[in-house]
Amino acid sequence: MSKGAAFSYSPLLPIGDDLTEYRLVTDEGVDVVHGPGGRRFLTVEPGAIAQLTAEAMHDIAHYLRPAHLAQLRAIIDDPKASANDRFVAIDLLRNANIAAGGVLPMCQDTGTAIVMGKRGRHVLTDGTDEQAIAQGVYQAYTRLNLRYSQLAPLTMWDERNTGSNLPAQIELYAEDPGGAPDAYKFLFMAKGGGSANKSYLYQETKALLNPARMMEFLDEKLRLIGTSACPPYHLAVVIGGTSAEYALKTAKLASAKYLDNLPRHGTMSAHGFRDVELEAAVLELTRDFGIGAQFGGRYFCHDVRVIRLPRHGASCPVAIAVSCSADRQALAKITPSGVWLERLETDPARFLPEVDLDSEPMVKVDLNRPMAEIREELSKYPVKTRLSLTGPLVVARDIAHAKIAERLDAGEPMPQYLRDHAVYYAGPAKTPEGYASGSFGPTTAGRMDSYVERFQAAGGSLVMLAKGNRSAQVTQACNTYGGFYLGSIGGPAARLAQDCIRHVEVLEYPELGMEAVWKIEVEDFPAFIVVDDKGNDFFADVTRPNPLLRIGSRP
Repeated sequence: MSKGAAFSYSPLLPIGDDLTEYRLVTDEGVDVVHGPGGRRFLTVEPGAIAQLTAEAMHDIAHYLRPAHLAQLRAIIDDPKASANDRFVAIDLLRNANIAAGGVLPMCQDTGTAIVMGKRGRHVLTDGTDEQAIAQGVYQAYTRLNLRYSQLAPLTMWDERNTGSNLPAQIELYAEDPGGAPDAYKFLFMAKGGGSANKSYLYQETKALLNPARMMEFLDEKLRLIGTSACPPYHLAVVIGGTSAEYALKTAKLASAKYLDNLPRHGTMSAHGFRDVELEAAVLELTRDFGIGAQFGGRYFCHDVRVIRLPRHGASCPVAIAVSCSADRQALAKITPSGVWLERLETDPARFLPEVDLDSEPMVKVDLNRPMAEIREELSKYPVKTRLSLTGPLVVARDIAHAKIAERLDAGEPMPQYLRDHAVYYAGPAKTPEGYASGSFGPTTAGRMDSYVERFQAAGGSLVMLAKGNRSAQVTQACNTYGGFYLGSIGGPAARLAQDCIRHVEVLEYPELGMEAVWKIEVEDFPAFIVVDDKGNDFFADVTRPNPLLRIGSRP
C-alpha cells in the first residue's frame, strides 16, 4: 500500500478578512464574563438575536449595498449600453430611492428569510438561538409591509399560507468566525421565488474541465436563466464540490458576495478558490448574448463569481445561481462591543443621474378600450417596442389560473374579466396606510405558460403582462389566437406602487390573499412587446447558443 500524503488542513472555503462597514444596532443584551484560565466569554441574550434579525430583515427589504447601486449607475453612464439597458437601470435606481423611504419594500416578493450564523466557542447563549432568529423574522414580516409567501403542507396535496412568512431557513455552525472565539457572525438573506428558481445543478464529468468545452457549456446553460429572475444579475458558477448540495450552497453564498475574499489559486490543501480570469471571460460571454437588462443589450449580468472546489474523481457537479435586482443580503456580528449590522445605503438618490430617459420614444396604450381595439393597436408595432399603459388590468397568478382552469374543465365559460382586460401576473405585498397598493411588481410569466393556449382558445388572456421569457407554446398560441405577451420590468415594485397604480380592488377569490383576482387601475405603466400576434418572440434568438463557440475539438 502506498503511503498517503502528509496531513494538511484548510477550510473548504477560507473566506478571508472581513472588510465590511458595520453600524451599531444596540449594546444591550450582551455582556462579557470571565471563565477559567483567564478566558473571556461573551453572553448573548435571545432578545438581542431577535432584535438583530428583525433589523436585518427590515434593512434588506428597503436598502441595497452601495456597490450594487454604483453598478446600476455605471450602466446609465456606459455609452455601449442599449437604450433598454439604461431605461431598466434608471427605473431600478428610482425604485431603490422609493424603497429607501422605509414604507414600500423594493420587491413585492419579500422572499424566504435565510439566516446563517457562526458562533465562536466562547459565545454563550441559552440555546434557543434558532427560535430567537425565527422570532425576529416574525417581528419584521408581521410589522412591516412585507408579503407572506410561505405555505405549510397540511397533506401531500393541500397547503395553506402560514400568515407570518415563517418558517425561515436557519443554519447555525459552531466555529470561531474569522478566528475570533468571542464573536457571533451572521449572513441574512431574503430570497424571492424568481431568483431561487434559477438555481441549477448539473452533474458533469472531467470532460468539462477544459476552456473550450467550459465556455460552450456556459453559453448554453446561462442563456436558459432568462430574464424572469429580474436581471442584471450577480451570477455565480461553482465547478466541483464534495457533494451536489455543497456545490449549490456555495453558489448561493457566492452570489451574495460572501466568498469574495477567497484565495485566487488552489493548493494541495484542496480549498476552494476564485478564478477571476474565467469570471471576466464569462462576463463578456453574457454581454454578447443580447439579452441585456431584460429587453436587449449588454447588461444581463452586473458581475460574475466563479468558484472552483475540490471534487470526487467520479463526480463533477456544476452549480449556477443568481442574485437578482433585489440583491438582498447583509452581514452582521455580535461582539463584546455590541450588536452590529452591515451599513447599507440609505440615500440611493445620490446615484441617480440628471437625465430624462422618459423623453425616449414610447407608445401610449389606452387600456380603457375594447380588447379588439387594444390588440389592433399593439399589432402595429414590432417586438421590443416600449409601451406606456394606462387603464384597467386584471391581476391573476398561479392559484387563480388553476381555479379558472377547473371552471373550464367543468364546462363553465371563461370569466368575462379575462376576456375584457389584459391580465397582469402579480401578487402584491401588504398595502401601507394612505397608499392605493403595496409593492406590486410582476411575477414570473413562465409559471402560467401551460394555461395560455387553453385560455386564449376560450377568449381570455389575449394580452398578458409579466416578467421573463415564455415558452414556444405561448408564442404559438399568440400566433394562432392573435394574442400578445408584454414584458414588465422585473424589480421596481415599489416604484410601480407609488407612481403607476392608482386603484386596487378584489374581483374574486378574496380568501386567497395576495393570490386573489384583482382589478387595478394603472397610469403610465412601463412595458415592452415581447411576443406578438405574428409569431415573433424577442427572446427566441437571444436564448439560442452561439454556434461560433462550438468551433474546436471536444475532449
